[in-house]
Amino acid sequence: MSELELELRTNIKFLVKLGKGGNEIRDMLVQVYRDKAMKKTAVYRWVKRFAEGRESVTDEERSGRPATSRTEENIANIRQIVRDNRLLTVRSIAEQGNVDRETVRKILTDDLDMRKGCAKMVPKEITEEQKQRRVTICQDLLERQDNILSRVVTVDET
Repeated sequence: MSELELELRTNIKFLVKLGKGGNEIRDMLVQVYRDKAMKKTAVYRWVKRFAEGRESVTDEERSGRPATSRTEENIANIRQIVRDNRLLTVRSIAEQGNVDRETVRKILTDDLDMRKGCAKMVPKEITEEQKQRRVTICQDLLERQDNILSRVVTVDET
């Protein structure tokens, strides 16, 4: 849960204790937080909970099995899949690694520190060698551009 969400819930709890209604609380939140304010239905849900006596602003524990897909083994497997072919989509990586797409996305961005660049996953930082190679390629393209532009013939339309 984000800090903003905790702050919003705390403010709702405070305003409920002051006796404010759902509409009034929602208007105050929009006035202060603008587009980051909670949706109207969420505000009403929290107003109801706090009016019924709830004190905690944090989510309650949920039942169910905890997520176990982000294991070291899966991270290593996905790292190898991406190294073999960086042009794969998240969906195809998920199919190859036998892991759901959201887990693959989290592994790529959080654990492997990668981001999407065009159609392939690339490291967020590049090495000095890669930077120098890019500079060399750009300089070569600039030299070619001058050569191409000198051959263009323009005429006066009058």
